[in-house]
Amino acid sequence: PKAAYQKETTGTSETQLEMLKRLELPKDWHFELKHYCATKGIDFLSTPFDSGSLKFLVETIGMKTIKVPSGEMTNGPFLLEIAKVAEKIFLSTGMSTLDDIRSALGVLALGLSVNDAQPSMQAFEDAFTSEIGQAALKNNVYILQCTSAYPTPLDQANIKAISTLKDTFGLRTGFSDHTEGTIASLAAVALGAEVIEKHFTLDRALPGPDHKASLEPDELCRLFLNIRDVEKSLGTGEKIQQPAEVDTANVARKSLFTTRAIAKGDVFSEDSLVAQRPGDGVSPMQFWDQVGASSKRFYKTGEKI
Repeated sequence: PKAAYQKETTGTSETQLEMLKRLELPKDWHFELKHYCATKGIDFLSTPFDSGSLKFLVETIGMKTIKVPSGEMTNGPFLLEIAKVAEKIFLSTGMSTLDDIRSALGVLALGLSVNDAQPSMQAFEDAFTSEIGQAALKNNVYILQCTSAYPTPLDQANIKAISTLKDTFGLRTGFSDHTEGTIASLAAVALGAEVIEKHFTLDRALPGPDHKASLEPDELCRLFLNIRDVEKSLGTGEKIQQPAEVDTANVARKSLFTTRAIAKGDVFSEDSLVAQRPGDGVSPMQFWDQVGASSKRFYKTGEKI
């Protein structure tokens, strides 16, 4: 049967299988699309949902990166096939718990580590906890936070799960975004997502199950540019004074000034000193160290010490 969103966008007169057969991408189109991507400097990517499609994409099209759709997260045999032929794997985690993800990563770890062990739940667990398996996962797998609803309500995007995935599994993360607009994707980048998946369409008014949850070309272009701006704004994480604020610091910060004339040898008192701009003199943080100290020279009223 169709999912509720598919019934809403494509009607109820056909089964899900009939809908997918009607909408599936012909194999011949892959060659043209891959060639077009190459002319634009884009890595071509297509998602397999079965063994035949996987073989076609890897052996015929020459794809090295495979995106595992959320619906295949618990399909152990297919995950193992993917792990044995892919160089890079994007694992989408819609509808999944941390236990589901750990199980899937165990299968991938076994396949990626070229382990001859007979597949079993114990073999997957052993591969996941092994040094070789963990190294293979870190080198080859990205975990994508995802909510499998089209479109996804913003309050169910659960972007904070990106941090949970990173902390739990120690792998690189991404976000498969099915929300409307681009806010969630930009927030995901700010949280450390290194991969963003976003559906796009030529026109959201076109008939079909996913157009409503997709971006149009100009929006996708803006998202790309905005992501690059977010990446720039993240900086290094080191809290230091930035070059652009050095001049502002001199103007906005304050220094210690005298409130009255101070003769050489006089003792500074609390009421003889005040904090005023600019900030290129003695810091007001030293106020208490100056109070009680003897002046080493004469100061006019309002002079910076």
